[in-house]
Amino acid sequence: MRKRKVLFLCTGNSCRSQMAEAIVNARLGGAWQAYSAGTDPAGYVHPKAIQALAEIGIEHHGRSKNAAELRSVPFDLVITVCDDAEKHCPIWLGQGDKVHLGFIDPAAAIGSEEEVMAVFRSVRNAICCYVPELLGSWLVSQTGY
Repeated sequence: MRKRKVLFLCTGNSCRSQMAEAIVNARLGGAWQAYSAGTDPAGYVHPKAIQALAEIGIEHHGRSKNAAELRSVPFDLVITVCDDAEKHCPIWLGQGDKVHLGFIDPAAAIGSEEEVMAVFRSVRNAICCYVPELLGSWLVSQTGY
């Protein structure tokens, strides 16, 4: 079976899409090649996203990038992980299937250092739960097994 290509798209490409890319490549890399990008990239990967991934044993060296950089990649599936990216998903990404799986933006969290980190962990845990489930369901719908 060939590896399927999935793009995680959000606005800034600094937190949610980066965590999803890293988790899929680390845990489902036998079946999937994950990418991430933004509709309006922040230009950095949030350090707390990197920390949240490291806490579950995933080392990530991604960079914030614009979706246009991936224009030539034939994605099987595009998953928008924020409402704004769903609304502003580039038309050319419509080649494969597109699904919306929204998560709150941990970069917008306020509070103490621990309270903010708790939001990053919560989003990371939700991605760990829902993304593999979605990818598994999508594969079954495409292959029948």
